Amino acid sequence: MSKKQATIQDIARELKITASTVSRALNDHPKISKKTKDKVWKTAHELNYQPNTVASNLRKGKGNTVGMIVPRINRHFFSNVITGVESVLNPAGYNLIICQSEEKYQKEVENVETLISNRVSGILISLSIETLNTKHLQKIINSQIPLVMFDRTESKLNISQVVNDDEAGAYEMTCHLLEQGYRDIMWMGGPRTSSIYHNRYLGYKRALEEYKVPIEKMHCFEGPSTLVAALEYMRIFLKNNKLPDVVFATSDYMAMGTIQALQEAGLQVPKDVAVAGYSNEPFAALIDPKLTTIEQFSEEMGRATARLLLDQLLSETDEPVPRKIIIKPKLIIRETTRKRKKSNTFIKK
Repeated sequence: MSKKQATIQDIARELKITASTVSRALNDHPKISKKTKDKVWKTAHELNYQPNTVASNLRKGKGNTVGMIVPRINRHFFSNVITGVESVLNPAGYNLIICQSEEKYQKEVENVETLISNRVSGILISLSIETLNTKHLQKIINSQIPLVMFDRTESKLNISQVVNDDEAGAYEMTCHLLEQGYRDIMWMGGPRTSSIYHNRYLGYKRALEEYKVPIEKMHCFEGPSTLVAALEYMRIFLKNNKLPDVVFATSDYMAMGTIQALQEAGLQVPKDVAVAGYSNEPFAALIDPKLTTIEQFSEEMGRATARLLLDQLLSETDEPVPRKIIIKPKLIIRETTRKRKKSNTFIKK
């Protein structure tokens, strides 16, 4: 007769710890110490434990599929987040279904309906630019499906979320530009109804205030965060306005559109106009001149998002406490903001 296969409960009894601790240790959860993880894996090997997540989930009345809704899968940022999510969920026995909202509210609602009807174990979501109403997210909560938001979130909902500190990133970038001697800083970003662009504008505004630079004198463009939108706007702007010292585009795609428009007009970057971006897309380090930008650590965001969801899926309580994880971005200085002579007028309050 074959030996009965060991379970997580067997390992827990052997080590005198909870089954949830064993599960987290086997899934490399960051809150479990290395010492505990080593003990769990050693005992699991000794007891000939073989993971059977599917069977476990079926016993709990749950599946082994997680739904993920992103605005656009072809953006480097979101593809990296997906990579981070899969690196955590796949070893834990969960499969990922990826849906695209294509920046459309109605499609996002349809994606949610589809995932609920397919009885997914949990849902991860980054909101579309159009999303102002979150009733569809409340429907997920009411269906008792674990939900975690990332990147573009709604702070009024009491659910776990992972965000980049966009205000800090934009603040640091704006301070960098001011410290290079740039005075007239154009802000360019997506709709400020979206949490990320709202916070990036706040960071830009805070830096100007601290350096006593009147924000009302700055040009501001708010529109689709695409290369085409920035290109078309700058083509018109350059014909009718005085050149800014620098354009701070809070999207690398908008920065690319800006650079293209400047080059079409026979202007040099950064000699005539400097340009800064946001997101550190792969092309930022490849174009000439190389683009100054902000690194958002998107894979780390994906891993953190998946771990928050996994915490809920493995929780022994029906109402886990919502958590918020904030990832600190990093300023990457390259050629498009080459240093100008500093001005003594830039003194913080």
